[in-house]
Amino acid sequence: MSAHLFASLAIRGINLSNRIVVSPMCQYSSQDGFANDWHFVHLGSRAVGGAALVFTEASAVLPEGRISPQDLGIWNDAHVEPLGRITRFIHEQGSVAGMQLAHAGRKASTRRPWEGHGEVLERDGGWRKVVAPTADCFAVGYPQPQELAAQGIEEVIHAFRDAACRALNAGFRILEIHAAHGYLLHEFLSPLSNKRKDRYGGSFDNRVRVVCEVVSAVRSVWPEDAPIFIRISATDWVKGGWDVEQSVELARRVKALGVDLVDCSSGGNLPHADIPLGPGYQTPFAERIRREAGVLTGTVGMITDPAQADHVIRTGQADATFLARELLRDPYWPLRAARELGQSVAWPAQYLRAAPHGSLARTPANLPELESCFEEQHAVPENGVSAK
Repeated sequence: MSAHLFASLAIRGINLSNRIVVSPMCQYSSQDGFANDWHFVHLGSRAVGGAALVFTEASAVLPEGRISPQDLGIWNDAHVEPLGRITRFIHEQGSVAGMQLAHAGRKASTRRPWEGHGEVLERDGGWRKVVAPTADCFAVGYPQPQELAAQGIEEVIHAFRDAACRALNAGFRILEIHAAHGYLLHEFLSPLSNKRKDRYGGSFDNRVRVVCEVVSAVRSVWPEDAPIFIRISATDWVKGGWDVEQSVELARRVKALGVDLVDCSSGGNLPHADIPLGPGYQTPFAERIRREAGVLTGTVGMITDPAQADHVIRTGQADATFLARELLRDPYWPLRAARELGQSVAWPAQYLRAAPHGSLARTPANLPELESCFEEQHAVPENGVSAK
C-alpha cells in the first residue's frame, strides 16, 4: 500500500502509527523549567486525540537558553520526574513522546507573547547571560547578546548531550534538535547572524560546525534504536542568508551523523524577512531536501485540512506532517481527519461509544526497552548528570 496520512512509519526501533506529529509549541507556563499540570493536559490531550508523535515545546538545555522565563527546561535532573508522568500517559494512549532540545541564543530572556515583546530585565525575572555567535541584537528592544567564546560553545554542546540523557531518563523516545527560527544553532548557520572569524564562522564548513558537533554529542548518548530529528529553517528568506541549497548539504551531513528526519521550517532569524505565507508554504523545502539529501523529512506550517496533509504524504513531498496551531484549535484533529479520509483508526476505550461503528480500542505504544545514559555505556554518571 502506498504511503498515506494514516500509514505507519518505522524509524529505527520506533513505529509511529500515522504521519501526524504534534509540532513543538511553546506554552510559556513553567516555573524554573518544571513541567506542571498544564503541560500534562496539553500534551496528553493531543495523544488522546490520536497524533502518532507528541513533541514538547522547545525545552531549554541551559537556564539562560530559555526564550522566556516561563519556558520548559531540561537542564536539571529534578526536571525528569514531572516529565516522566507525561511520557507515561502519552505512551499509554498509543502515541510516542518526543522532546525538542533548544537554546534560544540572542532571542532569550524575552517576554511571553501575551505580555508584549522584547527583553525581560533581570529585575523582572530575566538574565544577563544572553549569548550568540556574534554580539548583534536580534531587533530593537531585544537583549544585547555576548559573543560566545570557545569555552561557552563547549558548554552548550555538553548541555545538549546531558539534556539528552535526562530526556531518555524521563521516558522520551524521540529527540528533536532545534536549529531553526533564529535561535542559537540557527544563528551559527546563517552568515547574517554569524560574523565570527574563528573555526565557527565564515565558511559553510565552519558555520555548520556547531550543529554537527551538537548532533554528534547527542547521538553519542542517545540509544541506537531511538530516532533523532532536527528542525531547521530551510531559508532565512533574505538575500545573502541561509538558504535551501545550504540546507540540503547540511541535511546530508547530519544524516551521516545519525539524524533520521529533517523537520523543515523557515525564517525567524531576521525581523525584516519577507515570508510568503500560505497553506503548505514550506512543503517545497521538505520535498527538495527529501529528494536531494535522501533523508526522511517533515513539513510544517499552515497545514489545516486533512486532504491537504494526506496529499503531502501520498505525493512523496514529505514523510510526516507537523501540525501546530490547528492542533491547538482541535486536539482531536487526527480522529476527525480519519473520518473525513475514510480511514479506520483506534480510539481510546473510554471514547468508543462516540467512535465510528467498528472502531477498535487503542492499545499502549509498543516501545523498545532502552538503557539509561549510564556510566558504563557513555561515561555519564547515572545519577550525576550535571545540573547547572
